[in-house]
Amino acid sequence: MKKQIAILGLGRFGSSVARSLYNLGHDVLAMDKDEARVQSVVGKATYPLTGDCTNDAVLKEIGITDYDAVVVAIGSDIVASVMTSVILKTMGVSYVVSRAHDELHGNTLSRIGVDKVVHAEDETGIRLAHSMFNPNVEEYLEITPNFGISKLRVPDRFFGMSLKELGFSGPRNKYGLTVMAIRRGRNVTLNPHMDDVVNAGDWMILAGQDEVLDMVGDTIQGIVPLDESA
Repeated sequence: MKKQIAILGLGRFGSSVARSLYNLGHDVLAMDKDEARVQSVVGKATYPLTGDCTNDAVLKEIGITDYDAVVVAIGSDIVASVMTSVILKTMGVSYVVSRAHDELHGNTLSRIGVDKVVHAEDETGIRLAHSMFNPNVEEYLEITPNFGISKLRVPDRFFGMSLKELGFSGPRNKYGLTVMAIRRGRNVTLNPHMDDVVNAGDWMILAGQDEVLDMVGDTIQGIVPLDESA
């Protein structure tokens, strides 16, 4: 499902998030006060923009509260990161994701009400792009541009359903995805049969095109209805 997302700060991490979200088909505003960094994402973001994200007047001017999510990807400038996050939450931005430089920084961001804190050493821009709107996505591995492997949690509402009933019929189903494995606790079933039933708490490891992985992720999350004709 297409979203409008603003990325504030275009270092290596912010640029990666912007490019990944843009490649997934989202509308992406990418802003930094460094003109060279902004130029580096021209053609890789919908709205490249030079500006100071710590200035609330600038944020109001670009209509920041209209965005579905804002990612504060400022690097090691902790003061600017916290200040920007506070401004966004005060303005009423619905979903704020901020990157923490260390544990103390992360704790501070959590205390001021940031919706999702990502840690510099744990999160890549690509993985954040794939998991930002879907809590059922735990891991994502890029194989080639626009193709990867995703680990999705099976929700309770799919308890007792087979892979065929979920729409994964055939070795390469109508979605063009491959079900590589089902993980249940410590047990992993490789190349599962389409009649295999998933239980609450199971994980599915899927491989395929990024846009299709996201669509299936939305289906699992309940954003897109399950196709009962599959």
